[in-house]
Amino acid sequence: MTVRSILNTKGHQIMSVEPDVKLSAAVRLLGEKKIGAVLVMNQGRLEGILSERDIVRVLGERGAGVLEESVSQVMTSKVVTCKETDTVAELMETMTTGKFRHLPVTDNGKVVGIISIGDIVKRRVQEYENEQEALRDYIKTA
Repeated sequence: MTVRSILNTKGHQIMSVEPDVKLSAAVRLLGEKKIGAVLVMNQGRLEGILSERDIVRVLGERGAGVLEESVSQVMTSKVVTCKETDTVAELMETMTTGKFRHLPVTDNGKVVGIISIGDIVKRRVQEYENEQEALRDYIKTA
């Protein structure tokens, strides 16, 4: 199973903010959309990613005043990305090693989607359920 197959099912929607947006606005967006991360993009170029963990970390370090700062002051700027041809096994290893839960998907330098650990788990559970159903059907007809 590849990233492309997950994106074809879930869609290629990308939630993003510009680097100069206030952190409080990005927090509102995360809450409204019920998502755990947002890409930080400037004129179509990926500059960073802002996750719930980034927000919690900076709030713990600097207090609530940080909500008035720009996203660029808080975001993770060294973003690890993946390609549509990457496998789910590769993604799981990358996410586990890097200790993060969201990966932007790029194609020739352009962001074409984002994959979360939740997307991967959902797809894996779906695969197992399909396999179980196929085995049950096989046993019934044997």
